[in-house]
Amino acid sequence: MPQWTLLGLREGKATTRWPGREGSDGQEGVLGMPRFAPERCADGCAACVESCPTEAIAISSNDADDECLRVDYGRCIACQLCVEACPTGAATAAFDWAFGVRDRADLVIATGTAPPTAASSGESRTGFRRSLHIRHVDAGSCNGCESELQALNNPFYNLHRLGIFFTASPRFADLLLVTGPVTYAMREPLRRAYEAMPEPRWVMAVGTCAVSGALTGGGYTGGNGLEDVLPVDLYLPGSPPNPAAIIEALLMFLDRAPQRVQRGRYGD
Repeated sequence: MPQWTLLGLREGKATTRWPGREGSDGQEGVLGMPRFAPERCADGCAACVESCPTEAIAISSNDADDECLRVDYGRCIACQLCVEACPTGAATAAFDWAFGVRDRADLVIATGTAPPTAASSGESRTGFRRSLHIRHVDAGSCNGCESELQALNNPFYNLHRLGIFFTASPRFADLLLVTGPVTYAMREPLRRAYEAMPEPRWVMAVGTCAVSGALTGGGYTGGNGLEDVLPVDLYLPGSPPNPAAIIEALLMFLDRAPQRVQRGRYGD
């Protein structure tokens, strides 16, 4: 009997019971998006704004000329620089990594303004809840997101057990998963891949680069994210998002898990 077979029999099943049952998601102790408490902000302080490398944080004025904090998690790379710079504790480190949303507006905290209208879940995906096929396209990624995607099929996460599969052809795909800031050179290949997919078809932006362009946004190669190129049905920021975040976002999209981020606020 091969040695790896004996090793497998001795070690037992490696796949986590999460998310179907209580078990490890493999991300214990991993820092995610920072949390913000605007009521703790000091008057005139802009330390977090000045520290943010992706301009995810801004201070603006509302109709009453009050200063308002605006945080766009769609631009956040979870670098924690705002947490280090904040002198009042308004920005704090957190373990909030599951940030998949259907509506881009749900990634934005905007104090002092009217909350965005809740978006509907869109077209029914009932027939795809147990069998979803994904075509992945790298649109200029640094390969950080790709390393997390590869982990989805390792023995611990075992994505196939959830009925979710990657396919090599867009003609057999239900969901187009895009990573990278979408450079000029990748716009046409992306459109062709999307057009080759059968209806109904959906698009997922994985990683902050795909959501907004992040650090490379507006560079000479292009790359302000996916939204101006294709209609996006699912947003998942992170630099990169971890495998558990990707799984939770996919299950949320399939209505098999709740959306945990609403209007920029994370809830359990």
